[in-house]
Amino acid sequence: MKFKPRNYQRKAIKFLLEKGHAGLFQDPGMGKTSEVLAAFKILRAEGLINRALIIAPLRVCHSVWPKEVRKWDDFRDLRIHVLHGKGRDLDAKADIYCINPEGLGWLFVELSKRKRWPFEWLVVDESTRFKHTNTQRFRLLKNHLAKFLRRTILTGTPTPNGLLDLFGQMFVVDSGKSLGRFITHFRNEFFFPSGYGGYEWKPQRDAEARIMARVKPVTLSMAAEDYLELPERVDNTIEVDLPEEVMRKYRELEREMIVQLESKTLVAASAGVVSMKCRQVANGGVYVDGPKGRETVQLHDAKVDALESLVEELGGSPLLVAYEFGHDLERIRARFGKKTPAIHGGMAVKESLRLEAAWNAGDLPMLLAQPQTVAHGLNLQESGFNIAWFGLIWDWEVHHQFNLRVLRQGQRSKRVFIHHIIANDTVDKIIYEALRDKHRDQKSFLNGLKAKLYTRIAA
Repeated sequence: MKFKPRNYQRKAIKFLLEKGHAGLFQDPGMGKTSEVLAAFKILRAEGLINRALIIAPLRVCHSVWPKEVRKWDDFRDLRIHVLHGKGRDLDAKADIYCINPEGLGWLFVELSKRKRWPFEWLVVDESTRFKHTNTQRFRLLKNHLAKFLRRTILTGTPTPNGLLDLFGQMFVVDSGKSLGRFITHFRNEFFFPSGYGGYEWKPQRDAEARIMARVKPVTLSMAAEDYLELPERVDNTIEVDLPEEVMRKYRELEREMIVQLESKTLVAASAGVVSMKCRQVANGGVYVDGPKGRETVQLHDAKVDALESLVEELGGSPLLVAYEFGHDLERIRARFGKKTPAIHGGMAVKESLRLEAAWNAGDLPMLLAQPQTVAHGLNLQESGFNIAWFGLIWDWEVHHQFNLRVLRQGQRSKRVFIHHIIANDTVDKIIYEALRDKHRDQKSFLNGLKAKLYTRIAA
């Protein structure tokens, strides 16, 4: 097909060409990959760059970037190479090299052996992977940022857990010009210590406006709802009651941080562990330490029963089910069949792509998936329009991105239904409200940034 950019894509391409250091905040499904490829071709034709390095999640490296090159006739001449496994070859004579963050250690060691730095443009796809400045991946990249002539970050969720998440990502863009060189200075300027021991940082009253003013010259924010006809999102909560005995154990675990389950004792060493164990109990099972290592205690099927009722209600319409724990998968498969397909961590990319194709072809009535595994890189909008969250997670970014695998351009249904199975009087309720609050905060920031940018970009 011939690549014919939409008007908003022309804006984005123009922005990438004009800004050597840029942040493109664009919802999934809007075509930011093709926008980068189009900008690359123009920059190369002008003799400004020869090669680009893409840092992205492994699944995105293997599927999204190569697939986009094959999709459009305009990009067929671009050679793309994934630096992973047997493909770890810097002499592959490619135009664009893709690597996952976990491969940066190897990459920079290999590049240190070469006299000439081969890349002019750095593109960090899903840049929230670099939001924490104390991680090894950030430190590795930080040491080499100045070697790139151009630097671009791509994400649809720049502040998934609050404004603090911006610092590391913007540092990749401009090495501290917008938000400062040190995270401590950034915190002191825009936040104040709160919570127990002062370890929680909350934004000052005018922090959002001041931060937006700092980053707006080098960022472009575009929301899909402003430019595309997307299906309506319909949220549905399915509430379940835990069995009385399980509820009693749940309360005991919350209160005492220790509880007897069958012949095993479950001990939670911290508040964080209590939260995780409570989520597991709410779902129906829990991990405990046994004489031979970690063991599973299955507690109830309340959520499995609710999931079965939902499947019956949908009458054969495909259902994408988000699950988190291995014991959740065991209980679901015990009810729906041992061969119920699931995409999970550690699965080969080739197999997950096969399941993606089978889902989009309408061949799978149910597909199970761990949210962290498929939150980036898979397009699942061509078949079903129902998502069920078997268990809730705290990570808003993963929750949001997982939903956007289905709720995106190309979805033929006018509505996408997102079902949350929630155990009453448990941590599920707290997580659900927290996710809704984070969504409002994220949207507020992007809307504010978009409003400040609109006049300048339109001109």
